[in-house]
This record gives sequence, C-alpha cells and structure tokens, in this order.
Amino acid sequence: MRAYRSLAAIVVASLAMGVSLQACADSKPERSAPKMTAAPAKSNGSGVSVQYRVDGTPQAGSAVSVVLSFDGITDPAGASVRLTAEGGLSLVGAGGTQALPAGQATTLTVQVVPGAEGVGYLHVFTTQRGATSATSVPVQVGKAASAMPASDTLKQTPDGDKIRSMPVK
Repeated sequence: MRAYRSLAAIVVASLAMGVSLQACADSKPERSAPKMTAAPAKSNGSGVSVQYRVDGTPQAGSAVSVVLSFDGITDPAGASVRLTAEGGLSLVGAGGTQALPAGQATTLTVQVVPGAEGVGYLHVFTTQRGATSATSVPVQVGKAASAMPASDTLKQTPDGDKIRSMPVK
C-alpha cells in the first residue's frame, strides 16, 4: 500500500510539473532593453564605469537620445560628470557639471543634434577623488567612411605587370 501511495505521489508531482512547464513554454519572452556599450576603463582613471548607447538612427538636424549609465562611485562625496560635444554635434539643454551620488548607479539621457553627415562625438568626463576619465561616444550619421579609399584602377609597371596602389598608414 505504501508503494502505491508513493507511486501515486510521484505521478501527481510529475503531472503538476508537466503542466507548469507547459505554461512556461507558452509564455512569450520579455523584450530586453537595448544593449549598452561599456567604455574602456584605465587603472589610473576616475574609477567610474561608463556605459552608453545611441537610441534611434541619427539624422542631420534632428535630435537623437544618448543614454549614459554611471556606476562604481565609491567616494562618499560622490563623483561628477561633465559633457561636451564636437565634430558637428550640439548638446541640447545639457551643460555644466552634474553630480553623481555615491553607491548607486545613475542613468542620464542626453539629447544631441548632429549638424551633418559623418561622425560627431559626445565627450563624457567623469571625476572622482580628483582623478578624471574621458569617454568619447561616437554618433554616426549616414554610412561610416571606408577605412580604405575605393580604387579600382590598376597601374602598369615598366615591365608590364599590373598593380593596385594602396596607401600606407
């Protein structure tokens, strides 16, 4: 009789697990937030870890959001962040220095406006305990420039060999 009860308990537990697993299989996975890019950190820098992402597709003359995340603030006095832009990029309404509280992650969303096609940079300067680190966030408008210029022309040497000239860096 005990074996029968044990067997019945196992069957009931198996059915319950099967039903709960079936319910999980029907659920749709949640959409995760867009991936952030972690900025490289130097050992002698501020110690504030910076992550960023550009939301949307940047277009000349239109504002685009840049999301910045800061963590690793261990100084009880906190840290600070200062933003500047260059390369035809303009900051909208964000200026000066902002405080970053100690012991908690902080997320800022900044609006930038690219002036033309190409790449512009949002420079992020973090300071903690007197040390400053710089991170440059690229904002690309249009296609990225090719590392090598396209050259389909072949040149001929005096011996008749055909060669393709390539720049050396």
